Amino acid sequence: MSKKALFLDRDGVINIDYGYIYKIEDFDFSDGIFDILRYFQKKDYYIFIVTNQSGIARGYYTIQDYETLTLWMLQKLQQKNINIDKVVFCPYLTGEKSNCRKPNRGMIDTILNEFDVDLKNSIMIGDKPSDIDMAINVGIEKTIYINKKSLNRASLSFNSIYEYKKYLSSS
Repeated sequence: MSKKALFLDRDGVINIDYGYIYKIEDFDFSDGIFDILRYFQKKDYYIFIVTNQSGIARGYYTIQDYETLTLWMLQKLQQKNINIDKVVFCPYLTGEKSNCRKPNRGMIDTILNEFDVDLKNSIMIGDKPSDIDMAINVGIEKTIYINKKSLNRASLSFNSIYEYKKYLSSS
């Protein structure tokens, strides 16, 4: 039986986006993200992270650097009793021959090969238009845009993860 999922971008949603984060000492969790993840975990959603990581293709860091940081992030979340069902990343630049880079649907397709997801009733949280466009491209109707600017095609827009957390707490 299919299950709802929460899809999240990493940089700018899970953590503060300082640009091409690959070192543990540069990784700061976004204020409110633990509460949001627990909220959806309690509601029995799958939780997936889908992240473009073009810093790999640009030579700023290696896949090993990315994997080391990802493992550390997942361990920190586990310590907070938060389980991430899967993390999928795309190491390529725009224009490279790959359908994984957002707004393309490749990362979602990877997840769908392993999990039975009810996309229509799932949610995507992203901080870039490409996050929202990917969600729309696969049929995710509820999209949360985290950015100082609003985005008309997103279901809801908030200035920060913390603002979205306050919204969830009041609804």
